[in-house]
Amino acid sequence: MGFLNYVFGPKLYQEYGLDKKLYEPGGLERLGDQIISTLSLMWNISYYTSPFIVTFLYKRGYLVADSISSFAKFSTSIGIIVVITLCIRGFGRTQSKSYVKMIKAIEMSKLSSSDEETKRALRKFDFDFRSWMVNFDARSVQGDDKKRQLISASSRDSRQLRFANLPCKIAAYFAIHTFGIRMIYPGYIKILQNYLNSFLIEGRAKLVEDHNAVRYKVKTVDFNEIDSIFVDNRQNGSTNGNTLVICSEGNAAYYEIGIMSTPLSLKYSVLGWNHPGFAGSTGAPYPEQDKNAIDAVVQLAIHRLGFAVEDIILYGWSIGGVSALWASNLYPDVKGVILDATFDDILYLAQSRMPESLSGIVRLGIREYCNLNNVESIQNYNGPISLIRRTEDEIISEDNRIETNRGNYLVLTLLKYRYPLIFKTSQLTRIKKLISRPVDPKSFSLNNDDLCMSRLITYASDQGKSFPMLIGEDYTEDTRDQMADFLLRKHFRDYKSTHCTPLPKDLFDIPWDIPIENGFVFT
Repeated sequence: MGFLNYVFGPKLYQEYGLDKKLYEPGGLERLGDQIISTLSLMWNISYYTSPFIVTFLYKRGYLVADSISSFAKFSTSIGIIVVITLCIRGFGRTQSKSYVKMIKAIEMSKLSSSDEETKRALRKFDFDFRSWMVNFDARSVQGDDKKRQLISASSRDSRQLRFANLPCKIAAYFAIHTFGIRMIYPGYIKILQNYLNSFLIEGRAKLVEDHNAVRYKVKTVDFNEIDSIFVDNRQNGSTNGNTLVICSEGNAAYYEIGIMSTPLSLKYSVLGWNHPGFAGSTGAPYPEQDKNAIDAVVQLAIHRLGFAVEDIILYGWSIGGVSALWASNLYPDVKGVILDATFDDILYLAQSRMPESLSGIVRLGIREYCNLNNVESIQNYNGPISLIRRTEDEIISEDNRIETNRGNYLVLTLLKYRYPLIFKTSQLTRIKKLISRPVDPKSFSLNNDDLCMSRLITYASDQGKSFPMLIGEDYTEDTRDQMADFLLRKHFRDYKSTHCTPLPKDLFDIPWDIPIENGFVFT
């Protein structure tokens, strides 16, 4: 084991099983880290301010042939400082018992990557995820025609906008690819990640030590590496453990401190992952990269973790609902989809937060480069689905008013598509009023609900359970109202809270479905 392994080895964050929570480097290693961090910060600042630096040097007459030797000496001096610092840090690491054990575990894993004992030894350490070996490569699993069709469909908007005004397209492109994507996904901002780093380390430690979680590096078809973690509850004696909940986080959330806690409290098996560019995941959270990421995570669940598609629930919170719905389009036979605090179309949220004079550029940028449109995806999924609305949501509502919650429009789209004769366009005003008030599951008649359920089962037994379902053609207005209220409550639940409050476990249920299959009625 050479000295270079310590010089260029990954940063160690924690050794699990010890009383102390975070790894504390010794004096020489700490000094080396501080110098390297300072030089890295100076490089980043100079990189982003390089146009101003070059302009300043040019005006002062430093950009001439005679200055080359001075720049060379300066660069050489910095290089020597870096080399000496790396050696100091490497020597310091050789004096750390924890770091030596980690290096040995990494080297053993390279020699016998399939050995379970070697894997267990390596999992005792939390270190820089860039140095992890890939555990699952989605490229090894051949894609199908359905995926290619969906990917083709997702790019239609870009083709339709090909002849848009060129200056506006250029402005929209730069807006999305600079500050725009970071406004949509604040969790992609490195400063925020650095600030939260200690919380993320502690969150991973809690998952590993309290739930025996196993971390996986997943490579996508576009070569991104996705940071994911799996808690296996299949052997804990609970029937919930046989169901896997795949959690898709919000735009500033990470699996370490995100929504995994709710299904874990109910003893489900749970798989969390971070969006591209979030924490350990590489890439950036643009739509195509995010779609490839959730696809790779589902493939991991099926081909490595051993779950059938029918035993997977897709759980998305906030903007994570986009990822969950995309996955449901790829894997329509999943057990169900749960969407918490999710919106219908990112465009309306983006326009409300930008000056009205820029609405055209905002629309062009969203539709062309970041078209997060759940209205389209939710109509491509015909399985069980449940939506949870936060009644005091301050993110996807205007002034916390329930009638402006964008989840209203998403559930309305779902119900209009699935039951067009119950939710008729001519009755939209009444239906919107119905949705715009808190949905109280206790304010209903058991007799009416039993009657509605019986009608649905009878229809599905005769006509088949496929959507759109043309039930209600001969209904009276009162009967249609009863059925509309029943279906709304079966697909839509209210939670009196703001956007970021953790979801209580009593609100996390397997989505409702008409209890019929292949002509057999279940009671």
